[in-house]
Amino acid sequence: MAIIIKNKDTLLFDDFKFKCCVGKNGFTKNKVEGDGKTPRGVFGIENLYFRHDKKEIPQTNLRLVSIKKYMGWCNDVKSEKYYNKLIKINLNVKYENLFRTDYKYDFLIPIKQNWFNPVPGDGSAIFIHLTKNYKPTAGCIGLVEKDFLILIKLIKANTKIKIL
Repeated sequence: MAIIIKNKDTLLFDDFKFKCCVGKNGFTKNKVEGDGKTPRGVFGIENLYFRHDKKEIPQTNLRLVSIKKYMGWCNDVKSEKYYNKLIKINLNVKYENLFRTDYKYDFLIPIKQNWFNPVPGDGSAIFIHLTKNYKPTAGCIGLVEKDFLILIKLIKANTKIKIL
């Protein structure tokens, strides 16, 4: 069973259909850092990261990782060593801060795009994360919290995501 992103506003899983949002510039087979596009393809998913200081531990089969103040996701195209990886933000590299003041990363699941032997510039920090208004993202997939919480009860660590 796979999560399917059918189009710019529909996420399917099993018998469930959720409204979602994707990258502001649509989809691409050739992801480039900063292009505002959601990558097409079939990818694995990673752990469920969450803000333990703001949210209760959710029901899920995924491994849970509590987001800490020092956690970031490297999006620095000049860093071959850390690009598209979880980092401690005291490094001298550019990064996406996971400990945000807003709600978007209260829950997030990294999508394993450009994951194994990542190529700097081919896209980083592609997540399933929260939205409240379905505004287009920088390339991620956004779900409202109630739908996100339903989805994480259903999926497993070996679930794939197909972005059509």
